[in-house]
Amino acid sequence: MNPQELFECVTSLSCIVTQTSTGLIVGALLFLVAAGLTLIFGVLGVINFAHGSLYMLGAYVGLTAYQMTDSYLLAVAAAGIGVALFSVVFERLFMRRVYNADVLMQLLVCYAFILILDDVVKLVWGAEFRSMGMPPVFQAPPLFIGGGIVPVFYLVLMGAASLIAVVLWYVLKHTRTGKVVRAAAHNPVMTSALGINTHLIYAGVFACGGLLAGMAGALAAPVRSMSPGMGFSILIESFIVTVIGGMGSVSGALVGALLIGMIRSFGSIGFPDFVEGLMFLAMGLILVLRPGGLMGRSH
Repeated sequence: MNPQELFECVTSLSCIVTQTSTGLIVGALLFLVAAGLTLIFGVLGVINFAHGSLYMLGAYVGLTAYQMTDSYLLAVAAAGIGVALFSVVFERLFMRRVYNADVLMQLLVCYAFILILDDVVKLVWGAEFRSMGMPPVFQAPPLFIGGGIVPVFYLVLMGAASLIAVVLWYVLKHTRTGKVVRAAAHNPVMTSALGINTHLIYAGVFACGGLLAGMAGALAAPVRSMSPGMGFSILIESFIVTVIGGMGSVSGALVGALLIGMIRSFGSIGFPDFVEGLMFLAMGLILVLRPGGLMGRSH
């Protein structure tokens, strides 16, 4: 442990800027994955244990789309749409059959697809590490803010995540579709009795979750290497974010993601060998003080 280095960092503006930008990037990507995870749980009451694999699939689909089109924007769009379509098939053919089953059955179905998708990735893209590389349009000198270094691509990622967060918030809070989704989450029986197709809502929510996870995978591709099984670590972190923010709370997912991003960024300086432990410690403390999460329902 290096608490002295952490103290020197938090007393240095340049270090604060650099580490804060890194934490925001980690938080932005975690939010996109965790938002889909918590949205699915909030509406369907199902924990999609295969959600991390959707993130992995998005990264690889984005890589292929980028190699075919040389357009990073199209790659992100293709990854989001492709994973969304896969999520609909996954939900319609498999997950809907275990909605009312024991959580162990849901876990087994999801875990089966984790293994299947890992093997599919090995067959299609190979077992070796892959990398998209930084798109030429973002290969620009970094910005220097307060003496700290902020890569241009970091700003792009933060802007994209912020835009997606605002659109998601607006759709859920200020559109008829969002009201129907929230109604289905609160009382699916009554929603169905009013003539609303809840099966369509469930498929749409799963598609939205897949869209967010797929886009997150493609957005992270230029700065993270890809390999089969890469979805597991992001899944664990997303669960931590979801629990901290409050199960079913999208705004809580945002708060939790930013908190974990900062813990990872600054914790890597002062406690490089205990970063994972710090995340679980933060989750434990929050659950002790507020069992429902920061923005979830208190019990």
